[in-house]
Amino acid sequence: MFLFLFFLVAVLPVNTEGGEIIWGTESKPHSRPYMAFIKFYDSNSEPQSCGGFLVAKDIVMTAAHCNGRNIKVTLGAHNIRKRENTQVISVVKAKPHENYDKHSRFNDIMLLKVERKAQLNGAVKTIALPRSQDWVKPGQVCTVAGWGHLANCTSSNTLQEVNLEVQKGQKCQDMSKDYNDSIQLCVGNPKEGKATSERDSGGPFVCDGVAQGIVSRCLCTGTLPRVFTRISSFIPWIQKTMKLLQQS
Repeated sequence: MFLFLFFLVAVLPVNTEGGEIIWGTESKPHSRPYMAFIKFYDSNSEPQSCGGFLVAKDIVMTAAHCNGRNIKVTLGAHNIRKRENTQVISVVKAKPHENYDKHSRFNDIMLLKVERKAQLNGAVKTIALPRSQDWVKPGQVCTVAGWGHLANCTSSNTLQEVNLEVQKGQKCQDMSKDYNDSIQLCVGNPKEGKATSERDSGGPFVCDGVAQGIVSRCLCTGTLPRVFTRISSFIPWIQKTMKLLQQS
């Protein structure tokens, strides 16, 4: 199950210089070494992809709706079409949150145990997680990166990034009853028109070097803002699940 998110193309200028795209910019190669590109097969045996991020040498975090068969993780990539010093590692165990709800996307979080530890280097590093009491506040601007579709609906081979503003939870609650501010984040200023796209699911929402959110879903209208999983609310579950995965 994926996000099909569309942008306000008509109101945004197209800048074709310097790697500029409508919703953001191309990332500096390997400037986000925690990023993971995840490929898998869905229930219909169709190939799919998501984003994710390395939280331990052998653990990748992503969204629960990115679960599937034959999951493989690529680390150290900038252009996913090129195998330049990348590490492609199979997932041996996927652990989505046991209370994940497909309809509301509540508890949309999953940990992946890879078959061997990643080799950390300049292109592959882990990212810090928040403390359970951390609270991302409305007005805060953080960054999402991914290999999702661009505003013209074409796929991106290179990692893209965009700065997004956290909104008041009430804004998402007004648009959907399936929003819970205690476990989700309301992200994206409608006036700016910038947002995440299809296949950016599972990627991290990074604030001051800390992964605070996970790209989860759009609202019923398909417009901004979007809904992300609030990572700080799941720290006890993350710690418990990582321990179990690493012991198995």
